[in-house]
This record gives sequence, C-alpha cells and structure tokens, in this order.
Amino acid sequence: MIEDLKGKETWRLFRILSEFIEGFDELSDIGPAVSIFGSARSDKNDRYYKETYKVAALLAKNGYTIITGGGPGLMEAANKGAASNGRLSVGLNITLPTEQKPNKYQNRTLHFRYFFARKVMFVKYAIGYVCMPGGFGTLDEFFEALTLVQTHKIYPIPLILYGTDFWAPLVDFMKNSMMKKFKTISPEDLDYLVLTDDPNEVLEIIDRHMNRKLRYIKSAMARGGTAQKSLKRGNNAGKGKK
Repeated sequence: MIEDLKGKETWRLFRILSEFIEGFDELSDIGPAVSIFGSARSDKNDRYYKETYKVAALLAKNGYTIITGGGPGLMEAANKGAASNGRLSVGLNITLPTEQKPNKYQNRTLHFRYFFARKVMFVKYAIGYVCMPGGFGTLDEFFEALTLVQTHKIYPIPLILYGTDFWAPLVDFMKNSMMKKFKTISPEDLDYLVLTDDPNEVLEIIDRHMNRKLRYIKSAMARGGTAQKSLKRGNNAGKGKK
C-alpha cells in the first residue's frame, strides 16, 4: 500500500512539472499583460459584465494582453474585450466539477489541474491585477498577490479593486478591524490597493506602472553596460604585464 502511494505521488510530481513547463513555454512571449479576475456566475446582462468588457477592451487597445481564468461570466467578458480588439486573449483554465466551462473568446488556452501551478502563471506574466466582483476564487487570487507583494516575494504590481459598491466593505474591514482594532496589518500594507469604478483610471495606473518598470529596466541595462566596460578596461590594462 505504501509503495503504491509512493508511485502515485511520483507521477503526480511529473504532472505538476508538466503544467509549469507548458505554462512557461506558452506564456513567455505574450508581452505586457494584465490579469483580470471576476465571477463565473455573471451573465451578459450583468452591469459588471459590461464594465469588465470595457476595462479589457481599453487595456487591449493600448497594447496589453489580457489573462483570465478562461471560464464564463466576467472572465468571458475580459477575454471578449481583448479578442474583439485584436489583442492576445489568454485563458488559464482549471479542471473543476462545476462552473468552469471554457469561454470561446480565448485565442491562447492552457488547461491546469492544479490551482497553485495556475496561480504562478497569473502572477509571473502580469504587470498588474484587476479584480472585478467575484467569489472565493477571486478573493483567493487577490489575497495571494497581495501577500506576495507585502512580503516582497514578487516585484510590486498594481492591485486594482474594480467596483466600489462590492469592494468597499472588504477594504473597510481591513482598515477598521485588521489594521486599527487588531493591528494584524500595517497602514502601508493598504497602499498596494486601489479602489475604482473608472476604466480610464485602470489604464492610467497600469500605464504608469509600465513606464516605471521600463525606466528601471533601462537603468539596470545602463548600469550593466557600465560595469562591463569597466571590467573590459581592467582586463585590457592587465595585458602585456609580466
């Protein structure tokens, strides 16, 4: 019995590894991307379905790839906004008993069995998160990213909560209960969050972060070039000496 379990666990490791490899291979060339999360239960007449489409479409028109969980509802709206505006529309689908039916607006699709492998792809290839109203899955993705940023495990990215009427009670809980009353978080931890109802503000935040990141990259490349020149001069100065 124990040997059988060992064998199953070994094969499970190979399945996990294959999901990481496929994800890295498929997503390495998608360019600057924004991960958008939201409820799978919203239909096309829902206010936030329309809002999600607007946000994704605006980001797509300005050169951003859109990544979603690939399912129906607000994920479908985000994929539709990207695909309808000529941008890459990525769906990171997960195998679930209910609610996960891949939407037709993905033009690059991956399938995951393990949530943790899928989460890595959401974070690794996104320069920002937009969280629309959603359920436990949306909250899970949001708090996962917030924890990684807070603990400096990933480069800080914008964490945008779209929909004041939905998110304001949660933000109030974090401020009044977690921060002020129980002191389980610090005031600066909430600086990572932005609450908005404006698609244009979402674009401004993402653009500002993208420009800042590009400046960091250029600065790092310049420092690297200077270091290489200094090293080369040092090596040349040593030539001919005995």
